[in-house]
Amino acid sequence: MSGRLFTRSFSHSIVAPLAMLVVAFALAAPSKAAETGPALDPANADVGNVASLQSGARTFVNYCLSCHGAGLVRYNTLLELGLTDTQVQDNLIFTGEKIGEYMRTAMPARDAKEWFGVAPPDLSVIARSRGADWLYTYLRGFYRDPATITGWNNTVYPNVAMPHVLWKLQGERVRKEAPVMRDGKEVDDGHGGVLKSVTFETVRPGTQSVAEYDRTVRDLVNFLVWIGEPAVEKRKQLGVFVLIALGILIALSYLLYKEYWKDVH
Repeated sequence: MSGRLFTRSFSHSIVAPLAMLVVAFALAAPSKAAETGPALDPANADVGNVASLQSGARTFVNYCLSCHGAGLVRYNTLLELGLTDTQVQDNLIFTGEKIGEYMRTAMPARDAKEWFGVAPPDLSVIARSRGADWLYTYLRGFYRDPATITGWNNTVYPNVAMPHVLWKLQGERVRKEAPVMRDGKEVDDGHGGVLKSVTFETVRPGTQSVAEYDRTVRDLVNFLVWIGEPAVEKRKQLGVFVLIALGILIALSYLLYKEYWKDVH
């Protein structure tokens, strides 16, 4: 009886780690759950691209930090991007903070709420909240709309309170709608209206071409992904070693189990 109980207990000691290993692999796999909302363009974020991260950091402090903070990130975290103290201090700090301080905005939350209707959110973990593809599509989706308070609207976030801070780079676009025609007739949208196609026309070009602006936004999004978890690459590497170690321990446990019980009948 005691032998069978011991065998059952020992078997569970092997199965449990194996189950944990399977669960770990399942959690590591990307989620394929269906998403709702507008179609999103792939950001192709690569936090291993240091040049992209440095470019994104420059765009962030020049265009975003005046309204949005990154209150969970210190300036000296940027040293991990291959920058020196002097480079960070001279090129990425404009408000007099020390390099060890947090990347906070100088705009008072009360004034921001009065001006925009809502205080701009902190961007420390915005990429983990919204997703890189959402941010990439959002920052490329602004267009002129005189019906809004700021004069801007967005394809991903309709009636957004945020103005288009990168408009000098992208330029100004307007939304154009036209009825969809088929065999010379307007196509019904199934709800008693007319199906319309939507296009965007550039009325004032920016300082960057479309490809250049896309690259600027991709670098910015890449930086936002990185500050959401600067240690993500180290975590992934450590996770691989942990899974390998677990696999080796499971194999050794099984061999020990076979050796211990080989003469037991």
